[in-house]
Amino acid sequence: MYKNSRSLGERRGALLAAVCLAQFVVALDMAVVNVALPAVRADLGFAPVDLAWVVHVYALTFGGLLLLGGRAADLYGRRRLFALGLALFGASSLAGGLAQAPWQLVTARAVQGAGAAALAPAALALLTVTFPEGPARVRALGVWSGVNAVGGASGVLVGGLLTEYAGWRWVMLVNVPLTVAALAAGRVGMREGADGRLSGSRVPGGAGTVGGDAPGGAGRGDRGHRDVPGEAGRVAARGRLDVPGALLGTAGTGVLVLGVVRTDREGWTSPVTLAALAAGALLLAAFVVVERRVAEPLVPVRLFRSRWISGANAFVLLVAAGQFSAFYFVSLYLQQVLHLSPAATGAAFLPFSAGMVAATVVATRLGSRRSPRASLLAGGLAGAAGLGWFALISPTGSVLTDVLGPSLLTAAGVGLCQAPVAVAATTGVPAAEAGAASGILNSSRQLGGCLGVAALATVAARHTGTATGAAALTSGYALGLGVGAGLLLGAVALAAVVLPMGPLRRPGRTTRPRSSRTRLEGTPS
Repeated sequence: MYKNSRSLGERRGALLAAVCLAQFVVALDMAVVNVALPAVRADLGFAPVDLAWVVHVYALTFGGLLLLGGRAADLYGRRRLFALGLALFGASSLAGGLAQAPWQLVTARAVQGAGAAALAPAALALLTVTFPEGPARVRALGVWSGVNAVGGASGVLVGGLLTEYAGWRWVMLVNVPLTVAALAAGRVGMREGADGRLSGSRVPGGAGTVGGDAPGGAGRGDRGHRDVPGEAGRVAARGRLDVPGALLGTAGTGVLVLGVVRTDREGWTSPVTLAALAAGALLLAAFVVVERRVAEPLVPVRLFRSRWISGANAFVLLVAAGQFSAFYFVSLYLQQVLHLSPAATGAAFLPFSAGMVAATVVATRLGSRRSPRASLLAGGLAGAAGLGWFALISPTGSVLTDVLGPSLLTAAGVGLCQAPVAVAATTGVPAAEAGAASGILNSSRQLGGCLGVAALATVAARHTGTATGAAALTSGYALGLGVGAGLLLGAVALAAVVLPMGPLRRPGRTTRPRSSRTRLEGTPS
């Protein structure tokens, strides 16, 4: 177990390191494989039409299982789900690196997505129940957001370097030592009680309160996580998994993602695509109906009554759509128009990574003194301006004249949004529902990115047509980047209307009687 001399601060630091390392790996794998696809095809003998499944199946299982992973973390323990997700991710990475046939690599990538869907919401939930609302949580989420941004932005660089100098298999194998290190840090940093918090930690406002209205109270939202000594007590107090909701939510999200990612082959108006999108929409509509009626839902619909939570998730969906599509188009521009190698393409993203880190540090320092709303508005406007600048790319341009400036401006804008949107999306959430809230936020980001890339790639392809010259390709990429800028402007407009004005209420001590019902900050009284 743990030595009594180990301070709570040391364990919190180890937990933060474990969570951030795990998030880095998840974010890295969103893009690290892309550059290696030609080498994968040559080595394993993929058919051209099947090669995209190496990327798509990860998005399919990750996006489809996130809501289930978030709720499972609340019910069965965030530490357990975090460790299980890391183990699955590491084992599947090893299997993928040793794959000898296409089906083996695709299967490994599917399990990777499932592992990511388990660990990502559990990781964010661990932070929100360990670090109390206020400066401590803002700092923790700032570090987490910065690492997440670096992982996503460095995926192309890492993939290019590994593919060019070590072989494509190391694109998968590099995850193994990282997941082992995260598991080791987790053993040091995590000691989970019935509610998933660090032993000895206390979150102001309590597990069952929202916005600090009743410190330590056992509100409606935490009935599955009362402090019951012993494993038997924890199992007895544990809520039930919403099986119908889990099936409908997972199937609906998965079918929707499947319909979107296959548009590169089928097109948006094909019967296959339309049937998949319609089926996904119907399943998700049925999911909402079920969640409103069951006693212990997979996704507590009442969370969306909070303007902070609903606004933050809509904001991150639109921003992710623009940001992920920008990665896609700029990467293609660098390789197809400027003819850079995979490693050089990755290196061209370094200014973006540096800008994201710097902006995240600034947002974290400002976060304890101002409302997330202000940072989201400023960051969204800067990000939109950066993508608009990107839309001016030229077929005869260069990294210095066409990529560096827009990269820094876009990175500054998106970086300013990372920590504040996580703060907003978890504001006032009961500890017993932290996993669900984290799963919703991760789902919004994943779905936004997937929908954005697929939709804008189709827009660019239709604009370009059958032309393959540098001018035609650049024109298509520029159009996609311009539409991405419009998505960020839409996110800014939405945030301005939906997010509450004024600072967040900080948890504090009160003697007000505990209520049997909790109320989320930002909801009507």
